[in-house]
Amino acid sequence: MHHDAHTHDHDDPRGHHDHGHPHGHGHAHVHAPAHYGRAFALGVGLNLAFVGIEAFYGWAVGSLALLADAGHNLSDVGGLLLAWAAYAAARLRPDDRHTYGWRRGSILAGFVNAVVLLAAMAWLVWEAGARLVAPGLAPPPGVVMGVAAAGVVVNGVTAWLFVAGSRHDLNLRGAFLHMAADALISLGVVVAGALTWWRGWGWIDPAVSLVIVGVIVAGTAPLAWQTLHLLFDGVPAGVDLRAVRRALLALPGVTSVHDLHVWAVGTGGAPDVALTAHLVVGADVPHPDAVLAQAVVALRALGIGHTTLQVESVACGAGCGYAVDSAAAVRL
Repeated sequence: MHHDAHTHDHDDPRGHHDHGHPHGHGHAHVHAPAHYGRAFALGVGLNLAFVGIEAFYGWAVGSLALLADAGHNLSDVGGLLLAWAAYAAARLRPDDRHTYGWRRGSILAGFVNAVVLLAAMAWLVWEAGARLVAPGLAPPPGVVMGVAAAGVVVNGVTAWLFVAGSRHDLNLRGAFLHMAADALISLGVVVAGALTWWRGWGWIDPAVSLVIVGVIVAGTAPLAWQTLHLLFDGVPAGVDLRAVRRALLALPGVTSVHDLHVWAVGTGGAPDVALTAHLVVGADVPHPDAVLAQAVVALRALGIGHTTLQVESVACGAGCGYAVDSAAAVRL
């Protein structure tokens, strides 16, 4: 006995359609709302304008902090453009050459975004260390504070555009973290300018920068690791593979499971989590289709929206030559 299973779930803004087929393939497609395209366009435009203003005033008053922040903001514009491209790619429909579409581009963009941000933080640490050792002449704090305060507003507004999507999509989360980090850096520059104005302490600016870097790295390093993990087809966060095995082995008539694989095809959560597995069932199971239908429901509850299952007889499963997860072994 050899049986493939397919069931399809399609979620879209027009409503929910559930097509159950006795072939064990389960899909759940959920796309980010279309307004994020406009959010990217607005974010890029705002930040490009601010980079020009910040670079001009930084050069005019000789402020290393403003010039560094302008360079960092410019790198974030590149990050936003990359995330925008990945967002657009993720919305392209699958075709005969790319059967999953281009959704994995959002994972790559999230990873590159995190790495670029961490690299920028390393550069800031280097610059802050140099300024702590040999502080130069402080620039006019009033100008520094005013321009940096504008940066807080621009970056804060841009981050707000992505805050809702960042809860469900790693690519949008990368964009949000980038802009939130920029807002935090600009706020640090405002505080440093105020303290320099008040106390005349030249070491305040680099010291505040180091504190900001620590906060940003603590929030960004996990994103870099998580997206790298997904790029190498790691089991997505939130999916318990042991629970998945137990759920499959608990299905009526299933004696063992092999060739179990779980990975992510994008950053959109459960709808982008895929699973393939072979289910070995006993000869006393008259309707494998019922087993497949129960499996798809159980896997959806465990955060897996795209499933491909193959049902086999005991003889066929034994002939595959792969190690299997048996119900008895799991109970032990």
